[in-house]
Amino acid sequence: MALPACAVRAFEPPRQPERGAPARTTCPRRHSRVEAELAASRPGSVAASVRAGPPRGVSHGFHTRPLLDKPRKASSSLAGAACAPLFALLSRGRRRRMHVLRRRWDLGSLCRALLTRGLAALGHSLKHVLGAIFSKIFGPLASVGNMDEKSNKLLLALVMLFLFAVIVLQYVCPGTECQLLRLQAFSSPVPDPYRSEDESSARFVPRYNFTRGDLLRKVDFDIKGDDLIVFLHIQKTGGTTFGRHLVRNIQLEQPCECRVGQKKCTCHRPGKRETWLFSRFSTGWSCGLHADWTELTSCVPSVVDGKRDARLRPSRWRIFQILDAASKDKRGSPNTNAGANSPSSTKTRNTSKSGKNFHYITILRDPVSRYLSEWRHVQRGATWKASLHVCDGRPPTSEELPSCYTGDDWSGCPLKEFMDCPYNLANNRQVRMLSDLTLVGCYNLSVMPEKQRNKVLLESAKSNLKHMAFFGLTEFQRKTQYLFEKTFNMNFISPFTQYNTTRASSVEINEEIQKRIEGLNFLDMELYSYAKDLFLQRYQFMRQKEHQEARRKRQEQRKFLKGRLLQTHFQSQGQGQSQNPNQNQSQNPNPNANQNLTQNLMQNLTQSLSQKENLESPKQNSGKEQNDNTSNGTNDYIGSVEKWR
Repeated sequence: MALPACAVRAFEPPRQPERGAPARTTCPRRHSRVEAELAASRPGSVAASVRAGPPRGVSHGFHTRPLLDKPRKASSSLAGAACAPLFALLSRGRRRRMHVLRRRWDLGSLCRALLTRGLAALGHSLKHVLGAIFSKIFGPLASVGNMDEKSNKLLLALVMLFLFAVIVLQYVCPGTECQLLRLQAFSSPVPDPYRSEDESSARFVPRYNFTRGDLLRKVDFDIKGDDLIVFLHIQKTGGTTFGRHLVRNIQLEQPCECRVGQKKCTCHRPGKRETWLFSRFSTGWSCGLHADWTELTSCVPSVVDGKRDARLRPSRWRIFQILDAASKDKRGSPNTNAGANSPSSTKTRNTSKSGKNFHYITILRDPVSRYLSEWRHVQRGATWKASLHVCDGRPPTSEELPSCYTGDDWSGCPLKEFMDCPYNLANNRQVRMLSDLTLVGCYNLSVMPEKQRNKVLLESAKSNLKHMAFFGLTEFQRKTQYLFEKTFNMNFISPFTQYNTTRASSVEINEEIQKRIEGLNFLDMELYSYAKDLFLQRYQFMRQKEHQEARRKRQEQRKFLKGRLLQTHFQSQGQGQSQNPNQNQSQNPNPNANQNLTQNLMQNLTQSLSQKENLESPKQNSGKEQNDNTSNGTNDYIGSVEKWR
């Protein structure tokens, strides 16, 4: 078998340098001569001779480098002698890589050994610490008979008191009512889906005093009848997203039909060709682009009564004709401020001649964010020229409502120019959209002083917002979804998403500009503060009512179980008396004893139930209602027991 060329050169004698040619010298390692002498002193070690290398000034066919940092031990001399020729046959780069791998393997084994020893020491120390702790805590319990010291007795009393408190809490508020019984420290906390979405404090402190009627919003919406939801869409408040939820995200018996490529959807009642939703995505802009409260309350009844079928979008001429007829009817009757704000006028406005009930809803937004969002929208070339602004049967004149720009649009306008226009409808837009403009002479600013006009508009907007069937806030998407579902008893398919990053949030403004925007929208700022307070109070009221309803159901379940227990007890007594009549008569000479015992048992049970229900009754806004439910439940319970007897 032919050997490779490198092996042949390895067994050849060392070559002598030619005459006249310079001798090839290597650069040997430091102390190579001392290592060679030490290797020569060990007989039978071939690896030592290989490690020593060639003599000074003589070079072999290939340069050999030491494979190990220190010589092998004598016990491994045979292995070294066997491996040395194999290492000599390897190339220079391969030997270097093997050397590096050997050093890495040694470092990894050292780290593993240190980690193993460290974990063993840590486990040993933890074992001693835990043993000492358990001996201190459970030592007195194990040696109850040898309790002589006062400290051990005190510790045992505290442990027994803690166990008794846990048992009492489990009996008083079972289920998931008590936060202490959930053991949140030992389990991952479940986030509340209705937590504070605007990163404010979780505890809400109300500022306004609202009645129970203002907080309770429960609409008996009959989708198969004549009820109609009217969506008042204010610009840049997230109304487009909410409008899509209304037509695409509600669980209905007959869902809305939304075709690809079309903005409008067909939302018919079950079994009818009439719509139950009056909004942009169902009927279009039937009363004009972004119609306000004044336009909707005058236009919607006429449009619905005139177009009963799916043809709910009249022409602009038809809208003016309908509103003109409505204004004539309105001028024929006396119009006073008190009558406009009275509940009777609001009720007549929410119903049509055909008996339809109109439930108005809307969405509000923080005024500064809404103002900046509208500026960015106008800056991109958007206009609302199609808005009618019809009030009292006619649109405003150019003198009453001048334009802020001269061209086709206001694209590219800076923020300063947007704020400097005195006729900009973006200023206090939410108050103007929600108020009754007929109270201040519509857009004629010369009817009353500006201060009085602002006061009337703000009070009208607050009153209309409070009496609406529902309103939501853009900053509270999940709470808006919850209140809508509880108000109309209609559930959404997928939850709402809270978008904290919008185009308005990307606009960087300083404190001076923010103060000026707040000054331009001072009426919207006050309205939003009022709306936010009312919104959060309604949310808390609905959550408390939901908890009370769940508690009442659990009480009914407990009553039913106790009644079943009494029924089985009486049945067992009746069977025993029928089997042994003579024995029962001899043991119970008084036949009324069992009846008296049963009556006492019933009285004790009813007293305990009444006391327990009084303890669990809410402290606010539920005293009379809860007592009536308790008395009725007790009477029903006693009647059922008498029936079972």
